Amino acid sequence: MFTFSTIAQYHNDLLNGTTTCVDAVRYYLQNIGKHASLNAFIEVFEEEALQRASSLDAERKSGKTLSPLHGVVVAIKDVICYENHAITASSRILNSFISLFSATAVQRLLDAGAIIIGRNNCDEFAMGSTNENSAYGPVRNAADVSKVPGGSSGGSAVAVQANMCMVSLGSDTGGSVRQPADWCGIVGFKPTYGRISRHGLIAYASSFDQIGIFSHNVSDTALVLEIIAGADNFDSTVSSTSVPAYSQLLHHTPYKPFKIAYFKEVFEHDGLDVEIKKAFQEYVGQLRQKGYIVEAVQFPLLQYIVPTYYVLTTAEASSNLSRYDGVKYGFRAALNENDDLTALYKKSRTQGFGKEVKRRILLGSFVLSAGYYDAFFSKAQQVRRLLVEQNDAIFEQYQFILSPTVPTTAFNLSEKRTNPVEMYLADIYTVYANLVGIPGISLPLFKHSNGLPFGIQLMAPQFKEADLLAFSQQLLNAK
Repeated sequence: MFTFSTIAQYHNDLLNGTTTCVDAVRYYLQNIGKHASLNAFIEVFEEEALQRASSLDAERKSGKTLSPLHGVVVAIKDVICYENHAITASSRILNSFISLFSATAVQRLLDAGAIIIGRNNCDEFAMGSTNENSAYGPVRNAADVSKVPGGSSGGSAVAVQANMCMVSLGSDTGGSVRQPADWCGIVGFKPTYGRISRHGLIAYASSFDQIGIFSHNVSDTALVLEIIAGADNFDSTVSSTSVPAYSQLLHHTPYKPFKIAYFKEVFEHDGLDVEIKKAFQEYVGQLRQKGYIVEAVQFPLLQYIVPTYYVLTTAEASSNLSRYDGVKYGFRAALNENDDLTALYKKSRTQGFGKEVKRRILLGSFVLSAGYYDAFFSKAQQVRRLLVEQNDAIFEQYQFILSPTVPTTAFNLSEKRTNPVEMYLADIYTVYANLVGIPGISLPLFKHSNGLPFGIQLMAPQFKEADLLAFSQQLLNAK
């Protein structure tokens, strides 16, 4: 039977001849078939993945040195381009669209020897917190099929959770990697804004979006980040800061009595589950016993985080999604004889976009309108600036910020669909990292009395991914 706990162990098994890349692909294909009812995959590249696996096996047997991700089986969210493969953002409006190029992150995976096994279901255009806003239907949580997996990268999270791939790529605009990772009981990582190129990532909110990584462990996350991070001529917003050897630094960072902050207002939030609150408080006590300095800090802006996030992201979404008009590519509505160009726009967008996407486009258009721009969009930009300044002040004294990842465990399917505001408030702990552009990771540490997993979120200053990953490894090792 094919088994592995880390990519390093998998490579060791390949070199020892106890398994092959073809064995690995067949194992994951079998699991994909077994868990088809979870609806995590929109499309599986079965034949292509097996062919690539066979080719990699032949290369290895010929004596060629293993590349860093040799034979690693990866799934990608349906907002990340893969040349000559369909990409729809789980939306009818991009039905049957074929990508003409690969995202920089995908190309770097392929260049490092990875095998792309399929594309994952997600909330339409990455807009959602439950993965129910998809043209392909909802994704189900493997821990309890009556529950949502989280969103918008729910399919990518479940693909790792149910062992349908080794690692997967998602996108994180306001917690869309960390939140589903928390609800699925796996590791979910979002880097600093600009650490990974956004070239080939379908835009939702361009100043927030980042490609993120799902895995079973921190070491695999560090290795994948090391491969896909770094400068890219196709993305003017990506950082030229050199990429550390994250996978090596993970094991060579000594124990430090880190100073860790948490927001006092987190415990005063009405929506925080009682068990999650208790587990978090006890965990803070355990860290203190181990010599870490963990202190509460005042954060009066907490109540403004979610409204600021949704004003700014919907405004950017309204602009970004204007390109889907039924003219250039994707879905085009059938027209009557007397319909004009305006009718084409209206019908194509009305029929092509789902309800949640329409809601956010309308909200974004409203806050950008002449009469409300200053009252909403400008004010939200000012609050974002204040958040960045306060964040910088916190990190002058502390190395990390600690919080629950999500206020509750996974919702029931359809539980929040009629109350979008309540669903948006579930993002209160994750959107902060995107607003200020810092890296964050969700670590699976606990199990609720309802049987569902939950964990903690750890955040670090910009481009301190090496410290964040090394400390996360320490925490999981001590679990």
